[in-house]
Amino acid sequence: MGMFTELNIASTGLTAQRLRMDLISSNITNATTTRTPEGGPYQRKRAIFAPVNVRPFYKSPLTPGRIEHGSGQGVRVVKIEEDKEPFRLVYDPTHPDAIKIGPKKGYVEMPNVNIVTEMVDMISASRSYEANVMMINNTKAMFTKALEIGRA
Repeated sequence: MGMFTELNIASTGLTAQRLRMDLISSNITNATTTRTPEGGPYQRKRAIFAPVNVRPFYKSPLTPGRIEHGSGQGVRVVKIEEDKEPFRLVYDPTHPDAIKIGPKKGYVEMPNVNIVTEMVDMISASRSYEANVMMINNTKAMFTKALEIGRA
């Protein structure tokens, strides 16, 4: 595996985690949005990841049978999906978006965003982003040291 392969793998992680952090910040920002252009409250969004360019391992007679998936070449965002959790109901008959008739009269449908969950996801995405940055820095340091050794 060469230097650029390692850097490309880490850069895919950076891109994916940056998008994840953008989605989380959008979720937090819209945690109280009860009316969207599509109608209804804001729905929480999340990114779905998948490996990029899965290459199979070389299979020798000694390779265990459970190693079948191969090594990946990074990660990519497959899609951004809306969370299908039900909306929270908050009783506030004075709110302009309160339900006017029926058994839920006076309740307001609030977004299905939980701030605690979003903050935990933000910490996870931030740590993953930092790990990819550290990978890039370590790769650069190793190859710089290799070049110094080659000069001597």
